[in-house]
Amino acid sequence: MTTLHRNLYLFLVLQIVPVVIFAQTTGTKVGVEKDSVAAQADTSMHYFLKPIDIFPDKKDMKPRALREYTSLEYKVKKVYPMAKVAAIKLAEYNRVYTTFKTERERKKYVKGVEKELFAEFEEELRVMRVSEGRILIKLLDRETGNSSFEIIKEFKGGFPAFFWQSVARLFGHDLKAQCDPVMEDRLIEYIIMQIDLGLI
Repeated sequence: MTTLHRNLYLFLVLQIVPVVIFAQTTGTKVGVEKDSVAAQADTSMHYFLKPIDIFPDKKDMKPRALREYTSLEYKVKKVYPMAKVAAIKLAEYNRVYTTFKTERERKKYVKGVEKELFAEFEEELRVMRVSEGRILIKLLDRETGNSSFEIIKEFKGGFPAFFWQSVARLFGHDLKAQCDPVMEDRLIEYIIMQIDLGLI
């Protein structure tokens, strides 16, 4: 640590410590939220700060990791808008679907919905890669709170859901796949957060 860095660090500490001590003695609010815990005659302050999002730094990645991350970023940016549109449409379809009294009306409505979705997304889905399809399935779960299998089962029934799950398996997909933003799909979650914040 150079003399300049040491002096800056010392200056920073000298600026922060008096403020914290002052806040502890007078009750002045410094953090976002605060609470106090009394232990006998002494009181210590607890500050609850807003969470900070930390994203992977591409500059620190090795070439192979960078290629994989860049590829994932491209795929997520491609399918994420589709998942968001699907979630909005599903909520609307579900609202209308529950208003029908008979099974015949429901089946007729579902057929109309299938035609509408096919017309809107056919071109994109036909050229979609297998890996992009896997991400889309996970993002549908993330956006709707239901796996693709559960959505098909709800609108079409158990047998069609089982049939399409079997077909999906042939292409390396799993319609029951769920998004795990904490562990398995944390990089996807990082990318989505950056998209939502307008960073990429």
